[in-house]
Amino acid sequence: MTVALMWEARAAEGRGEDLLGWVREQDLDRQPVRRETFRAPGDRVLVITWWDAPYDASLPELPEPGAQLVTRPVHRWRFEAVADG
Repeated sequence: MTVALMWEARAAEGRGEDLLGWVREQDLDRQPVRRETFRAPGDRVLVITWWDAPYDASLPELPEPGAQLVTRPVHRWRFEAVADG
């Protein structure tokens, strides 16, 4: 089964590049099958990691950044892949 973990944060005013840099420096205890980082208007940063694991598996996740970098707690979601059709 493929599980995708989504991590999304909104940077504090003027700290978008700092948050993006912080995310890029974060290493996980294990390496996912795939990891992608995105940014969006409003200084939002999104990281999606894909894992070959059961839905409820214990998987490493990105931590919370320091309070000075974000405007609110990180949003996290877990999804499982489904067959098309």
